[in-house]
Amino acid sequence: MGNDDPANKILAAALEEFSEKGFRAATIRDICAKAGVNLAAVNYYFGDKKKLYSAVFKQAHISAHDAYPMPKWEANESPESRLRDFIRVSLLRMRSKTDTSACHRLMMREFSQPTGVVEELVEEFFRPHHKQLVSILQEIVGPSVQEFRLHQLAFSLIGQCLFYRFNQPVLHMLVPQEMLDEHFGTEDLAEYIYRFVLAALQHGGWDSPLESQALALDSAVKSVKGNH
Repeated sequence: MGNDDPANKILAAALEEFSEKGFRAATIRDICAKAGVNLAAVNYYFGDKKKLYSAVFKQAHISAHDAYPMPKWEANESPESRLRDFIRVSLLRMRSKTDTSACHRLMMREFSQPTGVVEELVEEFFRPHHKQLVSILQEIVGPSVQEFRLHQLAFSLIGQCLFYRFNQPVLHMLVPQEMLDEHFGTEDLAEYIYRFVLAALQHGGWDSPLESQALALDSAVKSVKGNH
C-alpha cells in the first residue's frame, strides 16, 4: 500500500491523534477528518477504534522488523557473532525512521493509561525477541547461570540501546556535535555496546551469587590495605 492509500492515511492520522490525546480522548471523527476520508473508512479497513489503535501500535514494529531483519545464521555461527548481529539490528530498528517521537509518546500514554494493547505487542514482538537474546546470552555465560540473571543481563543490554534512542537531546547537550557525528552513529554504537556487553558476560562471574563476590572483593580490599 502506498502513502495515498486510505488505510495508510488513517494509520498516519490515528498515530498523531492517539499520541497527542490518548486512546479514550481521540475520536474516529477527528482521525477521519485529518486523514481526509469518510467516517465509514475506519470500520471498513480496521473494524473499530480499538482495532485501529492496535494496528497503529503494530505498524511501526512491523515496518522496522521488515526493514532490518535478523540475519539467517548458519548452524555453526558462534553466539558472540549472533550477539553482535542482534545488537546492531536492535539499534537499527530503534533508530529507524518508523520509530518516531509520536510512536514514543503513544507508548508512554499506553503505559500510563493502559488499554491492553501492549500485551498483544509483547506476545507478538517483544517476547520472541527477548527469548532469542536470552538464548544467545546463555550460550556465552554457560548453562549454570540462573534464569533470573539471564533476564537481568538481557534487560541491561537493551537498556543501553534504549538510552541512545530516547536521550538524544541530552547527548546533544553533553557531547560536541562533531564528536556525535564521528563516534555516535548506529554502527559505532552497536560495536561499542557489543564489546562492553561481551566483556561483562565473559568476566562477570554470573554463575556465582553477587553477594559472595562483593564480600570476597571487600575482603581482598581490606587485606591489601592491611599490608600497607
